[in-house]
Order: sequence, then C-alpha cells, then structure tokens
Amino acid sequence: MNDKTIFKERLLALQSNLFSFAYKLTADSEEAHDLLQDTTLKALDNESKYSDNSNFKGWLFTIMRNIFINNYRRTVRERTIIEGTEDLYQLNFQQPTNATPEGTYAVNEITQIIDSFSEDYRKPFSMYVAGYKYEEIAEILDIPLGTVKSRIFTTRQKLRSILQDYR
Repeated sequence: MNDKTIFKERLLALQSNLFSFAYKLTADSEEAHDLLQDTTLKALDNESKYSDNSNFKGWLFTIMRNIFINNYRRTVRERTIIEGTEDLYQLNFQQPTNATPEGTYAVNEITQIIDSFSEDYRKPFSMYVAGYKYEEIAEILDIPLGTVKSRIFTTRQKLRSILQDYR
C-alpha cells in the first residue's frame, strides 16, 4: 500500500469520531455533516502537510475546530453591524427574542462600561467582539498587531475587574 492509500484509510476510519466532535461543536446534524465534509476535504487537500510522526487524530480535530471557529466568526461578523460615526465604533447587539429584563440590563451595563473606555481600547475590542481577527483589526486601524493584542487583553482584564459581581 502506498502512503496516499494509508492516509485515506486512516481518514475514513476516523469519520465517526469526527462526526461526533462536529455534532458537539454545532449541536445540529446537518451542520455537523457539513463540517465533517469540509474537514475531510481540507485534510485531503493538505495531505502533503501532514507528517507521519505526529498525531493524526489530533491533526484532524484541529482542522475541524479551526474550520468551525472561522465559520462562527464569519457568521458573527455577518450578523453584527459596526457603525462608524464620528470615529466611534459601536456594536449593535442583536437581542434574542426571549431576552430577559436582567439580561438586557446586563448587556446595556456592559456596553456602557465598554463605551467609557478610551477610543484606543474601545475600537479594537469592539471589532474583536464583532468577529474581526487581530490581523484585520491591525490593518483597518493601522496599528501594529502586538498593540491590537495588548489593547484587547487589557480591555478584557478591565472588564473582568469591573464585572466581578457577575461571577
């Protein structure tokens, strides 16, 4: 047997495990099948990048997880409206129809806290929450990647500190 045949056999042998993982990620059978198919295709396309001495199952699960995360971010980005007015970026959160008054209050309070931060921290954080990747934020705001990561991290730390009551 050649290496391509062995690779495909190993890939087929893990399909049920991959489907189980996909279902845990998506909680929907159709989406899980789509995710499994995307993962299988990506693995086949990148067969040359796999090295025999590494964990094959872990490699496949990582591919699946990354595809899921990228799809999720794309979905969030499509559903979130970023409004640029007077150089201020504000998130328009879509409230679920079954939102509770407490939940609405919490979102409003968190939004007010974020709005109280300086623009240097508010913009990158709001864009990150909207689903933009670090690299995209750095490019759009024309600041170094390290600065973007640092500002998002600092904003998270400030929020954790301020919102300790919610734990």
